[in-house]
Amino acid sequence: MPQIYPKAVSSDAEPAAAGASAPASASPKFPAIEERILRYWDEDGTFQASIDARDAGADGSNEFVFYDGPPFANGLPHYGHLLTGYAKDLVGRYQTQRGRRVERRFGWDTHGLPAELEAMKQLGMTDKQQILAMGIDKFNDASRASVMKYAGEWKNYVTRQARWVDFENDYKTLNPEYMESVLWAFKTLHEKGLTYNGYRVLPYCWNDETPLSNHELRMDEDVYQDRQDQTVTVTFPILAGDSALSRELAGVQALAWTTTPWTLPTNAALAVGPDITYAVVEAQRDGVAGRYLIAEDLLGNYAKDLGFADAAAAKAAVTSTHPGSELDGLTYEPLWDYLTDAEEGGYRNAFRFLVAEYVTTTDGTGLVHQSPAYGEEDQKICEAAGIQVILSVDEGARFLPMYSRGPLAEIAGLQVFEANKPITRVLKAQGRLLRQASYVHSYPHCWRCRNPLIYRAVSSWYVEVTKFRDRMVELNQDINWIPGNVKDGQFGKWLSNARDWSISRNRFWGSPIPVWQSDNPEYPRTDVYGSLAELKEAFGRLPVNKEGEVDLHRPFIDELTRPNPDDPSGRSTMRRVEDVLDVWFDSGSMPYGQVHYPFENSQWFDTHNPADFIVEYIGQTRGWFYMLHILSTALFDRPAFRNVISHGIVLGSDGQKMSKSLRNYPDVSEVFDRDGSDAMRWFLMASPILRGGNLVVTEQGVREGVRQVLLPLWNVWHFFSLYTNAANGGRGYEAK
Repeated sequence: MPQIYPKAVSSDAEPAAAGASAPASASPKFPAIEERILRYWDEDGTFQASIDARDAGADGSNEFVFYDGPPFANGLPHYGHLLTGYAKDLVGRYQTQRGRRVERRFGWDTHGLPAELEAMKQLGMTDKQQILAMGIDKFNDASRASVMKYAGEWKNYVTRQARWVDFENDYKTLNPEYMESVLWAFKTLHEKGLTYNGYRVLPYCWNDETPLSNHELRMDEDVYQDRQDQTVTVTFPILAGDSALSRELAGVQALAWTTTPWTLPTNAALAVGPDITYAVVEAQRDGVAGRYLIAEDLLGNYAKDLGFADAAAAKAAVTSTHPGSELDGLTYEPLWDYLTDAEEGGYRNAFRFLVAEYVTTTDGTGLVHQSPAYGEEDQKICEAAGIQVILSVDEGARFLPMYSRGPLAEIAGLQVFEANKPITRVLKAQGRLLRQASYVHSYPHCWRCRNPLIYRAVSSWYVEVTKFRDRMVELNQDINWIPGNVKDGQFGKWLSNARDWSISRNRFWGSPIPVWQSDNPEYPRTDVYGSLAELKEAFGRLPVNKEGEVDLHRPFIDELTRPNPDDPSGRSTMRRVEDVLDVWFDSGSMPYGQVHYPFENSQWFDTHNPADFIVEYIGQTRGWFYMLHILSTALFDRPAFRNVISHGIVLGSDGQKMSKSLRNYPDVSEVFDRDGSDAMRWFLMASPILRGGNLVVTEQGVREGVRQVLLPLWNVWHFFSLYTNAANGGRGYEAK
């Protein structure tokens, strides 16, 4: 092995010339020493030599397989990347010292909204219509240019932290070879009956105009932020019908509470709990006598709103009680007439009581307003009752022109959160508002643009995770988790409750969903393609960009059309669905996408999957770890990795999440220049963070690593080299 560390260090911390006998300095400058060693490694090719010197074995048995999670390069690296990088390097070096061959190939995540938002910012755009006006090809060119904006800074950063990694043979998710492997994965899932297109209510970002997956709401704690919203309790008078109970309760005003007044224009039903007891109470409100229906356990909370002195007085005025199951099918007077005519596009089978197990008496009134377009449970309950989804807002969450007439004319064109107050004013004017209040609650925000989300019914492609969820749980038992409690805790519980994964995004820069459908519903046909060869066979050519290069991105992939073979008239055309794949599908395809499997390297992949080791922060139990596990289970019926470290979160000096605006963490470059990378490495790696705990980063903590560890080690070396020089007559100590 070549000698790496200096035989002696002079007072300026530079290694002495070969054969010099100057003793090591008692006051070393660690950053300068590190820089010198980094230059030596680069000139010597030490990292590559550590790989080439170790035989993989005929069957790859002497390899230690490591998968590097791909970061985005359109932002600068931060302490989280620093921490994960040290863990990756530490394990790789340890296995190398044990004689294993450890290749460490770097990769880049290049698709998705982060790239689009950066391009929009650079182009001065604020919405999707501006993108369409500009042209998808030009916009995607800007997105492509933005994704590797900071690649050089990333390389410098990773190198300075003394992490050995292969940048020369990196992979990028935007490369045609990688994307072809992604197409293969989608088609394979489709052939296994594990994909479908459906209309479901999903978390939806109205600013980015695209849905999110439920797992994206659970990755980071700061996705949920406290928000103050307006709540209303609204009256719904029960109508007389054919049953004796409906005639008995005719005129009783059912009370429903909601934190989203903007969904009331699409009210379709009221849900009650089957085992909840509901009370009818006679009350004098504003001098007017009336009867009201509310969950008995919640009546006391509304005593004063109903004109009673206290809860006891309200309970004394109860005239009858009814289990929720008894109320099923009762009808009520709609709030407005916008959606009452089924023949004019209104609801069918609506404006009635439905029984739902999910209704509780935790808060509100025990009666839940149902809007099937804007609630996950609402849609399920209403769908089962034959009530369809009707959207009231566009992709930007602005109310449609259908509301430009009548009592709600003021809300047409308003964004939903802006419409809450006008809707409340109309309710009050019409005598349908019992209570208005403010409500502070934890509310989901978009992890990319940080705007509050809504839930909205959208058409999306899904991976039917629920079909193989139990197998995912079983295969998780083959994985060694650090810390161990994550296996059956955070990750295991998430798996056991996994929902179908929404994988389509109504955006522009991403891997295309390789599905072509007939544009004439009279002659339905769906074709799915999983390779360039299949595309060429079907369309007679491949998608190419302006430079004549094969390019699977929009709009070039969208230009591939052909006549529908099932249409005898020859007038219908097969066109690609416009959506692109969720960027998490890209990153979850990394094990096979990086080597263009199955089109190349089939034997290599079979001996390099599952990986021996991966590492990322705890939030990736609902991100990259989860996506890897879904796709590996569905495609290969095995885990994607054998060992995983799921480390904690790095916090700022004030105990909060690190924030550039708060400036609550020491500058990384300053720490490297003053204390060195080894000091930071020790501070992070010796902390509880690798066992799942969080860590507050302070300058003092890093300096303590220098004082307590590096200087004592250096002093041992200084003492040793000093007296070895003396014993050898000043000839110095030769490391062999």
